[in-house]
Amino acid sequence: MDGDFSMWRQIADASFVVQLVMVMLVGASFWSWSVIIQKLLSYRAARSEAARFDRSFWSGEPLDGLFEQIGTTPSGRSERIFAAGMMEWRRSHRQDGGLIANATSRIDRSMDVAIAKEAEELEKGIQILATVGSTAPFVGLFGTVWGIMNSFVAIAGEQNTNLAVVAPGIAEALLATALGLLAAIPAVIFYNKLNADSNRIISGYEAFADEFATILSRQLDA
Repeated sequence: MDGDFSMWRQIADASFVVQLVMVMLVGASFWSWSVIIQKLLSYRAARSEAARFDRSFWSGEPLDGLFEQIGTTPSGRSERIFAAGMMEWRRSHRQDGGLIANATSRIDRSMDVAIAKEAEELEKGIQILATVGSTAPFVGLFGTVWGIMNSFVAIAGEQNTNLAVVAPGIAEALLATALGLLAAIPAVIFYNKLNADSNRIISGYEAFADEFATILSRQLDA
């Protein structure tokens, strides 16, 4: 190593196995950050869309009029849940104007299915962060063990415990550990944050569905 212990020199001088470990960890880190950024933007858009729809829903406009505005294939998540309930509500009316039995339970199920679909879409990709957060430290540890093993091999080959012989293997071992932690720590932190954000958004959808079902139930009773 000629006394050069810069990070790039350590990577260049590391053994092939440790270099492969480092590439995997750097790739996992970039993958995690791409998921994190995409989910942060997606959740921000979902919260904004839900707030806009809530204002429209509680503006006093008739539900049929609101449904006509957003149509049967809306783009917003809250709108899709509302549309699922409204479409089932309309299907539950007979031609004579009466209601088919058990309309309330069918409307609830329709919105529950719509919420489940939105929840699946919201949570898609978050598991990647959990995987990276749980495996990256062990991958880095593998690189650490391999680097330390190389240090012992070098000691045995040189018959010398001088720092210049031991240091390169130890340095690459510690670098592998650092990269493992660098990939794992943000993944774990943002997994917890995004999971909590997703649960809050889904809870909002469930609360809206309950309120909407209550409104329809009152109309049925009337």
